[in-house]
Amino acid sequence: MEPNADIALIGLAVMGQNLILNMNDHGNTVVAFNRTISKVDEFLAKEAKGTNVIGAHSIEEMVSLLKRPRRVMLMVKAGKPVDEFIDHLLPLLEPGDIIIDGGNSLFEDTNRRAKYVESKGLLYIGTGVSGGEEGARHGPSIMPGGSPAAWPHVKPIFQAIAAKVDDGTPCCDWVGENGAGHYVKMVHNGIEYGDMQLICEAYHLMKDGLGMTADEMHQVFAEWNKGDLDSFLIEITANILAYKDADGQPLVDRILDTAGQKGTGKWTVINSADLGIPITLIAEAVYSRCVSALKDDRVAASKKLRGPKPKIPGDRAKFIENIRQALYASKIVSYAQGYLLMRAAAKEYNWNLNYGGIALMWRGGCIIRSRFLGEIKRAFDKNPKLSNLMLDKFFAKAIKQCQRGWRNAVATAAKKGIPVPAFSTALAFYDGFRSERLPANLLQAQRDYFGAHTYERVDKPRGEFFHTNWTGRGGTTASGTYTV
Repeated sequence: MEPNADIALIGLAVMGQNLILNMNDHGNTVVAFNRTISKVDEFLAKEAKGTNVIGAHSIEEMVSLLKRPRRVMLMVKAGKPVDEFIDHLLPLLEPGDIIIDGGNSLFEDTNRRAKYVESKGLLYIGTGVSGGEEGARHGPSIMPGGSPAAWPHVKPIFQAIAAKVDDGTPCCDWVGENGAGHYVKMVHNGIEYGDMQLICEAYHLMKDGLGMTADEMHQVFAEWNKGDLDSFLIEITANILAYKDADGQPLVDRILDTAGQKGTGKWTVINSADLGIPITLIAEAVYSRCVSALKDDRVAASKKLRGPKPKIPGDRAKFIENIRQALYASKIVSYAQGYLLMRAAAKEYNWNLNYGGIALMWRGGCIIRSRFLGEIKRAFDKNPKLSNLMLDKFFAKAIKQCQRGWRNAVATAAKKGIPVPAFSTALAFYDGFRSERLPANLLQAQRDYFGAHTYERVDKPRGEFFHTNWTGRGGTTASGTYTV
């Protein structure tokens, strides 16, 4: 057969299959390959029946069917399988050919792989793909980074299959070199953890605090989805709450309260610690999943550790509005922290990230897609050097309008013993960020007292460091200046 295929895709799990069908719908001839060969034949006989998709029974056959420059996309498990396929592909490809990793790879692995593949004369793209099964089939958010020379050769395919915003702009554009695309996807997933936790805390307050039924909460979330909180995650939460088990009872009430995680949220938190950026809300979302996994311990503790009764008295409608305000204000804080992290990463890794463009890529197709992201794009369009989203006029006004309800929701939750770690840490960050002076002066004095770590003075220029012999028994030698 003549080499006339536009792209090959390795990995026929649900995401890989749906991306292939999406590419086929947009006029691309795709070669499908899977390590378990029988899955290729099953795919061609079922999901891909009647399409122009070509099946390959070996990597050699797959490569032979591709036009030049040959484009091979991997949709396989992150880690060792990606490296194994790269090593298998390299001897079969030639300079100018392109390897694309569309899985959830750690950006540091993508940095390494891009350099390795480029050293062999080939080009490499690590791209985030978000939107789940439905997005992959009908339009995901795609976040590519890697070898800039590869972008023109994949741009028409990626932008054709990507989700589109209202004016037809695709939710896909070049992010930056090396692991920039996978980094932005990692932050996306961290923010996704935060959004989900915030929604769960709102649910918890309504369910245990206000004693609301699943149907009543369905109505609240459906109504919220018509306003500022309009988003995919709010929409599916409303749908979940309305879903009934076989006997007509809410299915959500029968799902075990232990959350899983694949690691991207954890990666985001680890990287934030490396860069010294306080993404406290995402961290709480990650740790809340860890607490949920301690199910047996929690069941035992519930029989011995006592707290207040969770019932929240008073005007139910008014407190539901407090919860909405807490959710919206906390969401602003979470995205502000996520963008702080990306700004620090751009500086650390020498990337030129387009922050408004990233908001546009997340505006459609992906899991965190929402009306809210349009406002983020407008904020960065107005001021590309905006240092913190909370300083934008729109978001500053929104927080001001939500602040009373936000504080009341957090305070009431504390009084009633209902854990709201994401709401609480968002408020603590907001109050810390708006404080001209924090108690870190005492902390630094403590560090200097026990470890001679030095301090700066308010009555001296920044950059001058001092050490005090606090006890009269120490010396004048300091251990070195501190890092801020």
